[in-house]
Amino acid sequence: MTTTDIRAAIYARTSSSGAQENRQNTERQVVSLTEYARLNGYEVIKTFEEHISGGKRNAERTGLLECLNYAKENKGTTILVSELSRYGRQIWEVLESIKFCVDNGINVYFQKEGLELFDGDKVNGVMAIYISCLSFCAEKERENIAFRLAQGREMAIQKGVKMGRKVGSIKTLDTLQNEYGHVIKALKRGHSVRNTAKICEVSASTVQRVKKAFCL
Repeated sequence: MTTTDIRAAIYARTSSSGAQENRQNTERQVVSLTEYARLNGYEVIKTFEEHISGGKRNAERTGLLECLNYAKENKGTTILVSELSRYGRQIWEVLESIKFCVDNGINVYFQKEGLELFDGDKVNGVMAIYISCLSFCAEKERENIAFRLAQGREMAIQKGVKMGRKVGSIKTLDTLQNEYGHVIKALKRGHSVRNTAKICEVSASTVQRVKKAFCL
């Protein structure tokens, strides 16, 4: 490491299904980011890899949390990520991670987008616009899901479905909405069960369950 090198941590993520394929996928991300670091004056100090759906909440993604906390504790560390979607599939989860980085002065480089979170000591202007667009989309998505949830509740009640949840019973609509909002969105866009499962990185049975619960 030279005096001009910047410390970096790589974060690589892929879906939790297909172990061998996903291992190769994260390896490709790491190799590409390592090469980028070598060519751009970064020294990779630590690498974080995990195989988990991007639709999971940040609290369930230990690899991401470890990476963020590492960068927070080791000031001056830049996080290298292959693309923004590796941070998550749900917009509000991505925004939560980005807010954490902004609040703690952690720079992040998104390779596919060619964007850095910070430009010097200020948030990159282009990235700020990008974040604003994500925030707007997240708010509209929340509104849309809330509307669909209300419709789903009404239809379920009309069909005689009991609301609420007993211990050991199936998940409530509220729980499903919070956990699988990205699945609901994909189904509403007209994607098939199979395509939705692939896009959202969940099983087809999960998509079927969500589709049935919300009468989609």
